[in-house]
Amino acid sequence: MNDLFIKWFMSINSFFLRVSRGRIGSKLGTQTILLLHTTGRKSGQERVIPIAYFDYEGQYLIVASNWGKDQNADWCLNLKKQPRAVLDVKGKRIQVQSHEAQGEEYDRLWKFATEKHPPYLNYQKMTTRHIPIMVFEPVS
Repeated sequence: MNDLFIKWFMSINSFFLRVSRGRIGSKLGTQTILLLHTTGRKSGQERVIPIAYFDYEGQYLIVASNWGKDQNADWCLNLKKQPRAVLDVKGKRIQVQSHEAQGEEYDRLWKFATEKHPPYLNYQKMTTRHIPIMVFEPVS
């Protein structure tokens, strides 16, 4: 997918999600969208992107497919350096701790995610990299 189009689309979607407090822009086809706030690993500044997620047993999951590109998305790299983040979900702001799913947990979550959104299987075919799944647990 064209990088310029992706950036343009994400910027517009972020705007609608923010101003509507999640009422506009939180559904994209069959996917639900949240705003992910991370800390830039190089800049230390807040980074915010709209991204598809799954609600799974009290946790939030984000598949780091990066549209099937050969490199991980910046947001994923940011979380690996600083796993604390904030999610804006349906008008609520949630403080979370993230970790990358591994082993059996990954296998179970990959099966869940690809059953809910089969295009992830195509993204995996487009790249040789392992597509991470980030798991977010609310913290008090």
